[in-house]
Amino acid sequence: MNQEIERKFFLSAYPQGLLDSGELKLAGREVIEQTYLALTETEEIRIRRLAPADGGTAHYTHTYKRGHGLSRGEAEYDISEEIYKQLLEGSGRLPLIKTRTKVLDTSGRLFEIDDYHQFNLQTVEAEFASVEEAEGFVAPVWFGEEVGSQQEYRNKTLWREVQGIGD
Repeated sequence: MNQEIERKFFLSAYPQGLLDSGELKLAGREVIEQTYLALTETEEIRIRRLAPADGGTAHYTHTYKRGHGLSRGEAEYDISEEIYKQLLEGSGRLPLIKTRTKVLDTSGRLFEIDDYHQFNLQTVEAEFASVEEAEGFVAPVWFGEEVGSQQEYRNKTLWREVQGIGD
């Protein structure tokens, strides 16, 4: 199982000025619809529909994650649209929808900005190759407060709110 190592931050304003000045470079934008099929405190199974924001062909994934915090186990693989639709319909749930904008800084580091459609919320995530790299990361000034360990900013918490169910 792969390890996902990431830190998540609140974003008070989209960094359009940094994109305009060239300090950040747009690396892609997609609309993500994600639905959880099973959740526990330490495990989750989800499906996603990922579509280019400017149109184009969507692709679909099925993901299992274990753990919480800075580093988690993750197994993800592609599924067909047909399987995605069957699982989504079978769940009877609504997806959490967000637009993900990928940007590169001048050193080539990738950041993912998530703009949540059902909430007035934007976050930015940075992924890392090791826990040591993540712990040594100094967030750029345009990042806000770190929120990765705060329950209310977790995708599964937001998804539960979309369903109208609590923790």
